[in-house]
Amino acid sequence: MKKRVLNEIKMILFTAVLGAIAGALVWGFLRLLSICTKALWVDIPSNIDFSWYPLILCTVGGLIIGILHHFLGDYPEELPVVMGKIKKTGSYPYKHMPALLILAFLPLLFAGSVGPEAGLTGIIAGLCSWVGDNIKYAKKEKDRYSEIGEAITLGVIFHAPLFGILAVEEPGSSEEREKASIPKPIKLVLYGIAIGAAFGVIALLRHFFGAALGGLPRMKFTAPAWQDYVLMLLYIPVGLILYLFFEGCEWIAKKIAGIIPPIARGILCGVLIGIAAMYLPIILFSGEEQMGELPAEFGTYAPLFLIVVALLKCLLTTCSIQFGFRGGHFFPLIFACVCGGFGVCMLLFGDGASSHVVFAAAVVTAATLGAQMKKPAAVTMLLMLMFPVRMLLPILLAAALGGIVGGRISQEEVADPEP
Repeated sequence: MKKRVLNEIKMILFTAVLGAIAGALVWGFLRLLSICTKALWVDIPSNIDFSWYPLILCTVGGLIIGILHHFLGDYPEELPVVMGKIKKTGSYPYKHMPALLILAFLPLLFAGSVGPEAGLTGIIAGLCSWVGDNIKYAKKEKDRYSEIGEAITLGVIFHAPLFGILAVEEPGSSEEREKASIPKPIKLVLYGIAIGAAFGVIALLRHFFGAALGGLPRMKFTAPAWQDYVLMLLYIPVGLILYLFFEGCEWIAKKIAGIIPPIARGILCGVLIGIAAMYLPIILFSGEEQMGELPAEFGTYAPLFLIVVALLKCLLTTCSIQFGFRGGHFFPLIFACVCGGFGVCMLLFGDGASSHVVFAAAVVTAATLGAQMKKPAAVTMLLMLMFPVRMLLPILLAAALGGIVGGRISQEEVADPEP
């Protein structure tokens, strides 16, 4: 009995240390990105008067990324691929960690329309796999550490501990449900300890060295009217259309990317991003900062402009990922959904849209992410960071309906594969 208690204490301490290291790595990555992004996109442009700077910068960035992909491989892998490997094997390969670090950083620096979650999840999961394989104490439980790293990364990046846990543990597809077992209480406790340690270290580092990038903005909210609830019948289909548009763009971009060499892909993507930087900078980067500004500034945009921005954001995100500026799609997709929700609501309510746009954005986003993730509880926990608790039921309903539609589409794709 005494030995068992001692082993459990050791595991708790080991998990806390692992969480603290992972949190420090995530903070360090995002802090370095913040410093370099400011230098490249704020400090240098403010000291030179050259209108072609964004296009040249992004094209050079695309060339560098394309060369690295040619010699090092297509890293980082997309988040569903990372999560799928961890679920299937209990670990994530770490022998290409230097390449993963570099290729996770550069697309974010050169304004790719991607988020950091895919690259950082692979990095932390690989680190945890290395720990499980190389530290004697950890070998007995090595299959569990990559999932802990996955939960830490998603929880920290989105500032949502419960999202990190649910994204890892909540079964999505019917195949996953068959394989998944009910999580053991000790497993959930370890997730909580690791994520808590990560947040503690990040808070300490932020206090002494400054904040890093990351996190969803909190949107101010007006109590919904009866019209808002009725219009869910429109907003949910809008969210599903955005999901289908995103999937269609991804399919087309993947087909085109398959016939273009890596270096040419990188240059092409850099040129596309550079053009966007010159004429439509709102669709650059992951969209977190623009999302935070949108509730105060949406009145300065035409409704159709915001709808077009939503579609172009989906297009640029899929092109970024498939053409070499690889990264996560969650932040850009959420930004696209918020723009789409605002735009549709403004078309309906005109000058009186200010008290309705946040509700519309919440439902559209929930439906889209529900269809994309097929994990309504995880989607709901994530969106609770952006929207108030009183939106819980509409968001959960939209995410659940989206998950049903997305699940059926996935089943049809499996039943009728491409020839």
